This record gives sequence, C-alpha cells and structure tokens, in this order.
Amino acid sequence: MIAALHGTVLEKSEEEAIIEVAGVGYRVAFSVLTLARLPPAGDAVRIRVRTVVREDALELFGFLSPVEESMFVLLTTVSHVGPRLAMTVLSGLEVDALASAIERGEVARLTRIHGVGKKTAERLVLELREKVKALPRRQAAPPVAATADEGARADLVSALANLGYRPSQAEAAADEALESLGAASLEALLREALRTLRTPS
Repeated sequence: MIAALHGTVLEKSEEEAIIEVAGVGYRVAFSVLTLARLPPAGDAVRIRVRTVVREDALELFGFLSPVEESMFVLLTTVSHVGPRLAMTVLSGLEVDALASAIERGEVARLTRIHGVGKKTAERLVLELREKVKALPRRQAAPPVAATADEGARADLVSALANLGYRPSQAEAAADEALESLGAASLEALLREALRTLRTPS
C-alpha cells in the first residue's frame, strides 16, 4: 500500500491534486482546507497517504499532518461514513475544531458542514466522542480572525490562488467573502469564497 509520496505538484482542482513522483502522476484526493495549503503547481511536496482499495478502483487520500490522517481514519470507522464523506467532513472544519465539536456533542455545528446531515452528525458524536480525546491537539489559539485587514485578506487570496484560481478571481471572491461574513474563521471564509466562485454570475 502507498503510505507517502514525495514529489512535485503537477496540477490541482477543487477536490484533488496530481502528484508526480519519478515520472508517474498519482491522483490524490484532499480536503479543501488541505488543498489550499498545498504548494502551487511545479513545487515539491511531501504528503502522507491512505490507500483505499475497492473492487473497481484504487483511491489515494492525502494529508499534510499525522493528526489529519488519524482523524480521517477515525471518521471512516463511523457507520455509513466512507472515505469521500470523511474528506467532506475534514473540508468543513480544521482538525482541532472538528475534534472539539465531536467531543462536546455539537451536532448543530457539525450539520453546518456541507453534506453532513443530522443523523451523520449524531453518529460522529456517538461513535467518536471518546476516541477523539486521544488525538494530539495543537496548543489552543484563537481562530484566524476574518477582519478586513490586509493580513487576513492576503491569507484568503493565497489559499484561493493555491487552489488554482487566477489572482483577479481570488481577490474578488476574497473581498465578497469578507464583506459577507465579517468576523469569521479562515475556514469559513474559504468555504464562502469557494461558494461564490462556483455560483454562476
């Protein structure tokens, strides 16, 4: 099984990237938040990988940190949560925030993740509430504030550019997200900006 890749980012889309290693391109699925952190096409990258083998396919799921991979594994142990849905969950909240939401039983917060219904959120809490306590956590820190200062805007524009959007698209979407949400986390801003970009004008 493939456990890690060290190569070059060949191209990126909204849900996956192609990582070239020794002339071979590996199609790897990532969460939206992790895709935003991948370097741009042409740059080197080292990722952790989980290989999922099905009767009709072999899929690779990528991560930039051991804790993200561990959370993915935990999520896929939940009833009716497959690897694709696990990636959807990881796209909705940073790992620390997700672990906290599960541990505290915040079903309403979990259902705000696109693609996660109430039953799925309740299963996440029921089946993972104790297990997430074993995950390593980063030191508590305030969420990235989505104020209108240049630093917050620059972070959001950079994340969108890393996903492959043109600078003009990234800047316009960042401005709309900041205007729409005001004070919010970077992850919430990123989701709002992506929603704007996907909505036909």
